[in-house]
Amino acid sequence: MKKYTKNLLLLLFPTFILLAGGVYGQTVQLPQVAVQKQIINGSLGERLRSLDGVVSVEQIDKGAYNEKWVVMIAQPIDYQHPEQDTFSQRFTVCHAGFDRPTVMVTEGYQAAYALRPAWTDELSGIFNANVVVVEHRYFDASTPDPIDWRCLTVENAMHDLHRINGRMKAVYPGKWISTGISKGGSTTIMYRAWFPNDVDISVPYVGPINFSTEDGRHEPFLEKVGTPAERKAVLDFQAEVLKRRAELMPMFKAHCDGKGYVFRVPLDEVYDLCVLEYSFSHWQWGTPIERIPPVTVSDKDLSDYFIASVDPDYFAMGGPHVSFYVQAAREFGYYGYDTRPFRDLLARDSEKDYLNRVMLPIDVPVEKFDARAMKFVRKYLLKNDPKMIFIYGETDPWTASGITDPKYFKGKQNMTLVVQPGGSHRTRINTLPEAQREELIETITRWLAE
Repeated sequence: MKKYTKNLLLLLFPTFILLAGGVYGQTVQLPQVAVQKQIINGSLGERLRSLDGVVSVEQIDKGAYNEKWVVMIAQPIDYQHPEQDTFSQRFTVCHAGFDRPTVMVTEGYQAAYALRPAWTDELSGIFNANVVVVEHRYFDASTPDPIDWRCLTVENAMHDLHRINGRMKAVYPGKWISTGISKGGSTTIMYRAWFPNDVDISVPYVGPINFSTEDGRHEPFLEKVGTPAERKAVLDFQAEVLKRRAELMPMFKAHCDGKGYVFRVPLDEVYDLCVLEYSFSHWQWGTPIERIPPVTVSDKDLSDYFIASVDPDYFAMGGPHVSFYVQAAREFGYYGYDTRPFRDLLARDSEKDYLNRVMLPIDVPVEKFDARAMKFVRKYLLKNDPKMIFIYGETDPWTASGITDPKYFKGKQNMTLVVQPGGSHRTRINTLPEAQREELIETITRWLAE
């Protein structure tokens, strides 16, 4: 964990200005980003080390790029009180050329994957662009120590991106594309709403915008996704696992004990939650329907497939996504479960509010969900026409809460929706049908040339 770096106010925030679009569209007093307006000269390493607030710069294996660097930068814990402590946030720079466009990956989770030599970004490969991968605050190396959960807000996360973008434009002055996948795609969408002029183009992949901890659009989606036969196969599997609870529970418990999982609720409820999660997971990842075992398989084969499909660590305490659960409960939102098909087979009558009851850390108080951030995003997208391409998969349940409503795109010249037929949460530009892929690439190429 990175410790706080204290008393950097004068270095990081020399003045204050009034920024419209502060807290959910209101005009509030927020710190000015000290943008380095003139292009910095020298090698990439020298340029990165000269950026305001940079704590450390390390060159790593370049992989497919010309150079690759890991940068830690001091960021305020709370942008409403920048005079207080800071934390170190990690971002990775993959260099293609100072005269090339730059892709900014607005990661929603940890970003250690960008350190691997073999990793490349899809848009960077298509357009020979630089990449700046920003790890989300409160994940992995970008976690404050100690943790103050009150400061894990959408507002603060957007200002993290804004500060890094403002500095890195002195290194890469060309066109900028923001992008992200899943929660990172949602972050791309939110970032464009908060700071519309930071980037020229935004390409969020499979990013939902939810309006509640149990948004309500996912359950109806799962009732219609795929074919009737496919939906029946999923439901039959879930029902069979519940019917064989007595036979499968010893194996389920042994797995949890062997992994050292600790839960906030009884194991019977965790078992139920895994069953309910199965349908969402099946469609999210595009699992071929023929992989679902028939109801006649042995207890062990049924158990093995069940646990491999939905490992109970998803509901365990202290997992790697705990920061996401806090965000989901407060501002990001989530989905609910339809328990009606299994009402007589579940250990608990209702799984209402399961996110707060089961997945939050014990030391995080349950609070009322604050939908203002997502409503601010919705308002921005309805009223504006930024250069944005929204990419979704047809069978991915997250598409239910994606930016897919035709009203977002009515009369727009720039905002574009691309849905891959039969596509899952794995949908990318390179998985699209050829016509869709070529049209998308042609559009971005044209925007980069403008």
